Amino acid sequence: EISVLDSGIGMKSEAIKSLFELDTQISSVGTSGEMGTGLGLILCQLFTKEHGGELVVESELEKGTRFTVVLPIA
Repeated sequence: EISVLDSGIGMKSEAIKSLFELDTQISSVGTSGEMGTGLGLILCQLFTKEHGGELVVESELEKGTRFTVVLPIA
């Protein structure tokens, strides 16, 4: 497992559900005013699935988000 955790603005559960949908554009202003497209997460999910793994997202509003890549042992 590899986890990346931030202490940013977090996400609502509705936003998490549509993070990996190509036809849904979700972008919000981050803690430093930055914007994102979400394309990087989609690519990470595709790469992880191609290697038999899973990308897990956990988030809490005003507390941050954790992304965990779980890969099988070879």
